[in-house]
Amino acid sequence: MEETYPEQLYDKFFVARQPIFTAQMRLWGYELLFRHGEDIEEAVFADGDQATTQLIADGYNLAVRGMRQGAKVLVNFPRRMLVGEAPYVLPADQCVVEILETVTPEPEVIDACLELKKRGYALALDDFEGGPGFEALCELVDIIKVDVLGKTPEQVRAITRDVKKFNATLLAEKVENYDVFKVCSNLGFTYFQGFFFNRPEIIPGRKLSASQVNKFKLLRELSAPEVDSSRLVEIIQTDLSISYRLLKYINSAFFGLQIRITSIPRAVSMLGCRNLRQWLQVVILSDVNTEDKAQELVRLSVQRARFLQLLAARHPVPFDQDGMFLLGFFSLLDAILDQSMGLVLEGIPLDPAIKRALVDQDDPNAVWIDLLDELDRCNWSRLTRKSEQIGVPITLVNRLAAESSIWATWVMT
Repeated sequence: MEETYPEQLYDKFFVARQPIFTAQMRLWGYELLFRHGEDIEEAVFADGDQATTQLIADGYNLAVRGMRQGAKVLVNFPRRMLVGEAPYVLPADQCVVEILETVTPEPEVIDACLELKKRGYALALDDFEGGPGFEALCELVDIIKVDVLGKTPEQVRAITRDVKKFNATLLAEKVENYDVFKVCSNLGFTYFQGFFFNRPEIIPGRKLSASQVNKFKLLRELSAPEVDSSRLVEIIQTDLSISYRLLKYINSAFFGLQIRITSIPRAVSMLGCRNLRQWLQVVILSDVNTEDKAQELVRLSVQRARFLQLLAARHPVPFDQDGMFLLGFFSLLDAILDQSMGLVLEGIPLDPAIKRALVDQDDPNAVWIDLLDELDRCNWSRLTRKSEQIGVPITLVNRLAAESSIWATWVMT
């Protein structure tokens, strides 16, 4: 069955969401990052106020699909949008208004912040570097974000000393690895955002539980080039949870069916073998590790897989659509299981060339994983350079990123 997508949304823009974790690696919320579909190089806030306000509202509604109840959402607002009515299109109980570092504490800005606080909005100050000049904002905001990328522990410690006098929670952003995460945790940061959670924390001797081993065996079986459709039906019908999720998925608004499907064989027939196998892979991977960090990594894995699969249908790539799907799907498996990639891929019947790309960063085909990494980081300039390096138009990257995000949300809801 061919799925349909709300093209009016992903033709306009791409909205990415970066997870924010607590020190215990529990999901606290997300920061939403918007890019306009016609020009990924420029921030969407360069548009007119009315258009940008609508963009924020549409992007917010798209991004929060499938989001855990109670998760907070940070949205950036430059000065012009902050002092206008733009923040009020978002719900105060969930949205945190993030004040960009370019905004200075002028009287009009302070008045706007006071009004937002009065209406129940939480405020965050982005990229605080310490030093004088922002005391008026620091006294008002609930969260102060510190960009720790490239800073020494001493530099970060100096910034934290500057903000201790304010009644604000500290959030470390651009945390790239576990060592930085641990340093920031020891310095009193409460929330953490960055690429660190995409990397495995390898602990020697760690073993998979019996339940994880059983799920992983199924995942290996589903990764074989040929899987009999009767075997797929057997896997589904012997697991009540999977059966329930399949019927929920096939009857969702994503497919827009006129009649309700209540039969597993009927659902299997409508999906087709390839779509069913990929859906099963997603469901089983999400069951391998149910911790917050792992679930967010599964969502990213699904999005990565769909992105590369769609790219394979529109641009020259080293593997077919199924191969590119698996390349993206398994690209974060080491971080999900906190084991080395070589170890977790043992016994999985993948094309040797795909395995090499997953294990060896210097393999020529690993460049596609590099592209996915920059997409996850939401580093738009580096993403553009990487896409140019491998010859993929950035407009195509933008469109497929939006489309794959929508698909991942529907599949995992």
